[in-house]
Amino acid sequence: MPIKIPNKLPAVDILEKENIFAIDDDRAYSQDIRPLRILLLNLMPTKIVTETQLLRLLGNSPLQVEFDFIYTATYEPKNTPQEHLVKFYETFADVKNRKYDGMIITGAPVEQIPFEEVDYWKELCEIMDWSKTNVYSTLHICWGAQAALYHHYGIPKYDLPKKMFGVFPHTVNIKEKMLFRGFDDVFYVPHSRHTEVKGEDICKIPQLCILSQSEEAGIYAVTDKKYRRLFITGHSEYDPLTLKAEYDRDVAQGLPINIPANYYPNDDPKQTPVVRWRSAANLLFANWLNYYVYQGTPFDLENLTGSSDLSGLWGDGI
Repeated sequence: MPIKIPNKLPAVDILEKENIFAIDDDRAYSQDIRPLRILLLNLMPTKIVTETQLLRLLGNSPLQVEFDFIYTATYEPKNTPQEHLVKFYETFADVKNRKYDGMIITGAPVEQIPFEEVDYWKELCEIMDWSKTNVYSTLHICWGAQAALYHHYGIPKYDLPKKMFGVFPHTVNIKEKMLFRGFDDVFYVPHSRHTEVKGEDICKIPQLCILSQSEEAGIYAVTDKKYRRLFITGHSEYDPLTLKAEYDRDVAQGLPINIPANYYPNDDPKQTPVVRWRSAANLLFANWLNYYVYQGTPFDLENLTGSSDLSGLWGDGI
């Protein structure tokens, strides 16, 4: 089945060229199927790029999925055309009376700012609280994961001595958990961040479990024990040249930046980067959509509650 996305969204043309099956609103309404409803809170400055990256991965599924897009009303994006926001995006006020099978909260380039000093922090906290009763499964990415761990559980973030930048090997701590079904023993994930969360802080919270980590990059995947909130610290959704664009930008601006690890052959930026994370990225998002959203969400979203969980489907095990 295809992903259903708004008519004329820029991602449509790109995904069609990549043979990812997407349909627009008009065609989807002719199909007698109850699609999964996913809300994307896009905090990234280049919203069109992030939309395309995530839709590409979520389109790798036999399920029909429809998307709503929101941005924060308390901060005006500067890198996305206003006409794009007006045409395709809503604010939290527009969607707060709806219910969703799943939600994604993206990262944001504000990780070196204290949480409470981020312009839209109060609004983001309101959205995260709302998600507990109006969304079945929420996937938090990079700074979005740090923000949620801090807001829900008081887990702090820490400055790194240098930017965690590159593509790093990871392992799975609990292999029977469905998020990593089909993964290799070692898999790769891009990271691009100046801060981290620490395992010792997470382990103090009995409601949380670390699912995956890296010797170099640290904590990667955390879940609450109801499997309703997932926290991913890396950027599995990145395109092949995203790290290159970040590196070239910082070099051009004269900023201190290391060559991204495990990315260029022989660490030579003149060569074409090697993509090591594509298969794991597709599995991650397909597993989330299937096992953590579709397998547990009620058919009638009006029956959605904040208390039900997936532990009964798989056994607790953690």
